[in-house]
Parts: sequence; C-alpha cells; structure tokens
Amino acid sequence: MNQLTNRNPQGPPGATDYQSDFLAWVERQAALMRAGQFSELDREHLLEELESMGSNEHHELRSRLIVLLAHLLKCRYQPQRKCRSWFSTLSEQRDQIALRLERSPSLRLYLDRYINAAYRSAVNRASLETGLAKSVFPATSPFSQGEVLDNDFIP
Repeated sequence: MNQLTNRNPQGPPGATDYQSDFLAWVERQAALMRAGQFSELDREHLLEELESMGSNEHHELRSRLIVLLAHLLKCRYQPQRKCRSWFSTLSEQRDQIALRLERSPSLRLYLDRYINAAYRSAVNRASLETGLAKSVFPATSPFSQGEVLDNDFIP
C-alpha cells in the first residue's frame, strides 16, 4: 500500500508550500485528493505540474531521437567506424523510445514531426562527432519513421 494512503490530509508537519518544500507539497496534495478534500487543493500549481509532466514526455522523446538519428547518420556516413558502442546506443535509444510510446501512445501522433525537428540537432551532433561538414548530410532526414524505430535497421 502506498505510504501516502495513511497520511493525514494536512500532510507532514512544517511547510507544505509549493515553493518551500516541493515533496511535502506533493504529499499533501495526494493526501487531500485521497480524502476527497478537493476544495483544499493547490489547483494552480497542480496544473503547472501536470503540464510539466506532459512537456517532459515530449522533451524525452525528442532528446532520444536526436541521439538515435545522430548515430544512424554516423553509421551511414562513416560505415568504416561502426562499432559495438554505436550499435548499443542505437538499441538503447530505440528501446527507450518504444517504452515511451508504449507508456504514452499519443506521442505517436508527434513522431514524424519530432523526427524532422530532431534531425537538425542530430546533424550538428553527427558533424561534431565525425568531423564531417554539416553539408555532407542531407537537408532532411533520409530515414523513414519505420527505419528509425526498427531495431534491425542499421544503415
């Protein structure tokens, strides 16, 4: 059973202000919800936190796509340097993206847009890591969504 279930809706003693003790504030909000004391909730900050949680999901997907796309580019444009660590990175990023999409299927709606948005950053990273000029890489992603997500695809 969750530890918060048995807590008093007033929460732990001391500050429960959002700004001064975030953990105490979270615990108090959870206890208030469990007790059905909805009028006591800090709605403004709860909404901020919920929006932030959603934003973090989007950011995490974009970040992982940047790393994945950069490694796909490195594999394509420096095939002689392919190594286990690159394959490991491809696998890890794809696994983490799959977990995100499983946990939040609505992220699939953004996938093509995020691949396109992440591509420029991936080119920058691939250029830095390979020493190749940015102009060597295509202006848009040469990889389809299927290729990006396919664990067996390595250019």
